[in-house]
Amino acid sequence: MPRHATFRAFIAVAAILTTVPLSAQPRGSIAGAVGDARTKHALPGATVFIQSLDRGAASGSDGRFSIDNLPAGAYVLRFTFVGYEAVTRTDVVVRPDRITYVDAELEPAVLGGVEAVVTAGAFSGTRNAVSITARDAEEIRRAPGAAGDVSRAMSSLPSVAKVNDLRNGLVVRGGSPVENAFYVDGIQIQNINHFPTQGSSGGAIGLINPDLIRDVQFQSGGFSSSHGNRLSSVMDITFRDGNRDETEMQLDLNLGGFGFVAEGPLDSNGSSWILSARRSYLDFLVNHLMGDEVDAVPIYGDVQGKAVANLSPKSRLSLLGILGIDISGIDRESAIDEDENTFGDADYTLGSIGLSWRYLIGTKGFITTYASFGSNRSEIDSFETLTGRSLHENHSRESVLRFRQVTSLVSGDHSVEFGADAEFEFGDYELLFAAETDPFGQAQPALQVHDRIRTGGAGVFGTYSLRLLPALSISPGFRVDYGSANGQVEISPRLAATLDVDLLTSFSLAGGKYVQRLPAALLAQSPSHNELPDMTAWHAVASASRLLNEDTKLTVEGFLKEYRDFPVDPTQPALFMMDELFYTNGSFESFGGHPAIEPEGYARSLGVETMVQKKLAERIYGLASASFSRSRYRDLETRWRPRVTDNRLMATVQGGYKPNERWEFSLRWLYAGGAPYTPFDEEASAEAQTGIYDDSLINGLRMPDYHSLSIRFDRRFHFRSSSLIVYLSVWNVYGRHNVAGYYWNEVDARVQEVEQFGTLPILGLEFEF
Repeated sequence: MPRHATFRAFIAVAAILTTVPLSAQPRGSIAGAVGDARTKHALPGATVFIQSLDRGAASGSDGRFSIDNLPAGAYVLRFTFVGYEAVTRTDVVVRPDRITYVDAELEPAVLGGVEAVVTAGAFSGTRNAVSITARDAEEIRRAPGAAGDVSRAMSSLPSVAKVNDLRNGLVVRGGSPVENAFYVDGIQIQNINHFPTQGSSGGAIGLINPDLIRDVQFQSGGFSSSHGNRLSSVMDITFRDGNRDETEMQLDLNLGGFGFVAEGPLDSNGSSWILSARRSYLDFLVNHLMGDEVDAVPIYGDVQGKAVANLSPKSRLSLLGILGIDISGIDRESAIDEDENTFGDADYTLGSIGLSWRYLIGTKGFITTYASFGSNRSEIDSFETLTGRSLHENHSRESVLRFRQVTSLVSGDHSVEFGADAEFEFGDYELLFAAETDPFGQAQPALQVHDRIRTGGAGVFGTYSLRLLPALSISPGFRVDYGSANGQVEISPRLAATLDVDLLTSFSLAGGKYVQRLPAALLAQSPSHNELPDMTAWHAVASASRLLNEDTKLTVEGFLKEYRDFPVDPTQPALFMMDELFYTNGSFESFGGHPAIEPEGYARSLGVETMVQKKLAERIYGLASASFSRSRYRDLETRWRPRVTDNRLMATVQGGYKPNERWEFSLRWLYAGGAPYTPFDEEASAEAQTGIYDDSLINGLRMPDYHSLSIRFDRRFHFRSSSLIVYLSVWNVYGRHNVAGYYWNEVDARVQEVEQFGTLPILGLEFEF
C-alpha cells in the first residue's frame, strides 16, 4: 500500500475511534492534593467537583484525592473548603489510561469579620496581586506564535514591549532584558534560552520544555522583597511532579526538533521523577538535501528534569537539572551571499542544577532552603566579512553558586516572610574588541580582556502582612543588600496594600526601591568598573481589578519607574548603554567594549495598561489587552530621548475556540507602534566603510508599526491507552513585512533592513503512551 494511502487509512481509523459514544471512549483519572496556600498543610475533607459530569471527590486525611474512570477530554475542577476561597482549575486534560495530577492551594477567606466560602475562581493567588499574570501549562503549550517558548507566550501581555521576533528577550515596562529574573521551582536560572545573550536574559529560542511546566507566574513590577538583584520583572516557573503511580512516555516532533518526556514513581510515598530530552534536526535535513555539510544551520538541544522525594509528611526534597547546548556559525561566503557584515561561530553551553528542601513548621508555616549552581560557557569568534579581520572574540565561562532560605509564618490576620540569600560569581574572560570606528565616527582603540572575576553579594529580607480591616491589608517589607565588588550596602524599602471593595473588586498599590549589580561581563572590562554603584530603580504601581465572573478578570494598572546610576560611556554621550543589547546592526548580541564608563545614566518609564483575561471554562478562552506608555532616557548632554523599545501604543487580541474534545482553533494578533531608531549618515558611512549615525537624529525616527497574526489548529486523537495531538501553527499569516532594525551593509555600502519573521508554518506531533 502506498505511504499516503496508509496515512489516510490511519487517520480514518483514528477519527472513527474518537467519535464513538462517550461511554465507549478511552478513560483516565485525575488525582492530586488540596492544601492551605499560606502554610502548605493538607486540607482534609476539601471537596473537588467536576460540574460537567456531576462527579466529585473529597480529600483524605493527607489532603489527597482521586477521581477515576473519566472519559478522555478537558474538564474544569472546582475546589471548596469551608472558610476558604473556592478555586477553579481550567484546562484539566484527561488522557487515555493516564493520571492527570492537579494540586490546589486555597486561601483563607474573610469578609466582614466572618469567615465565609467565597470564590477566587480561575485566578486564585493572583486576584488581588499587583502586576501578576498566571498561565498554566496548556496556555503556554498552545499559544499561537510562541512555539512553546515561555518568554514568547508572555509577549501578549500589555507590560511587555513588542521589539523583535528574532529574539525573545523580555522588555518589561521600559526595562532591558538584563533586568529580568527567572526562577524554576524557586531556583534562580541565569538564562532560560538557547543562543543566549551574555549578561542578559534573552535568547533566540526557549530552553524550557512546556510539557514539564505546571504553571507560570509573571510579575512585571512591584514584586516583593524576597526577590533581589533585579530591576524589572520576576518569572516564577513551576515544574510539575512526575507521575506518582506509573511510568509514562511522550514523544514529540515538530519543525524545531524531536524529543521525549518520560516520568514515573520513585517509591510508594508519592515521590517521583520526570525527564525531558530534545534536539533540533534541521541540520540533518538540510545536509541530507544538500548532500554536503552546511555551516549556517544552527544546532541546539537540551536535557531537563526533576526528582521529588517525600521524606516525611512534613519534609520534601526536590532536585532540578537543566542543560542546553547550542552550536551555530556562518562562513564568509555565506555571509557575503546573505548580506551579513560579520561571519564566524557562536557556541554556548548552559547548565543549572539545584536542590530545594521544604519543611513544615507545626501548623503555622514552612521553611524552604535552596542551593544551586549554574554555569554558562560562551565561545564566540566574529570576523569582518569585508576584510576577514577579527572583530570580536569571547571565550568565557560564567558560573554562580547560590543559596537562599525563606521562612513563612502565619497567625490569624498576621503573616511574615523573611530570609536571606547569597551568591558567589566566578567569571573567566578572554575577550577581544578590535580597533574600530564607533557609530559616531570616532576611532576606538582595541580592547583586550584577560580577567578572572570573583564577586558576589548577599542580602536579607522580610515582609510583614497585616489585615488592618476585613477589607484592607497592608504588606511593608525591606531588603538589605551587600555587593562585594564595590562594597556597597543598599537598603530597599517595599510596600504593598490591597483594598477589597467587595468579593469581586479590589484596588492595590505597590512599589519601592530595587537594586541590581552590574553584569560581570562589564566588570571584567576594567578594574575601575568595580567602583561603580549598583543600578537602581524605583517602582510605583496602582492597580484595579474586577472578576467579571469566575473565569474572566478585568485589570487596569498605571505605573511609574525611575532609573538611576545606570552605566554610560562618555565617548558616546548621546546613547543609553543598556540599549545596545538589542539586535539592530546585524552582529552578535553582547555588550560592546567599554573601558571607561560612568554611573550617570537616568531613565524614566510610565504608562497605563488594561487587560481582560478569560480562562477556558467552556468553549471559549482569550485575552485582550492594550497599553500606552513612554520610555525615555536622559543622555550626558541632559537631553531627553526615547528608548529604542519605546513602542508607546500596544494592543493584543489572543484567544481560542474549542467546539469539542477533538478540535481546537486559536489565534493571536499583536500590534505595536514603531520603535525609535537612529538613521545612518550615508555619506559618512560610505567614506568610513562602516555605519556612522546621523548624530542630529539619535532615536529621532521611528520604524513602521508592527503587527502580525498567528493562528493554530489542534486535533486530538484518543486511543485505548494512548493519545496523539497533531497541530499546525502559522506565524504572521498575512505576511506583514515587519522591520527589526537597520544596519549598514559594509559589503554593498548601503543601508539595509533587518527583517523579522515572514509567514512561518510549524507542523507538530505529540504522542503520549
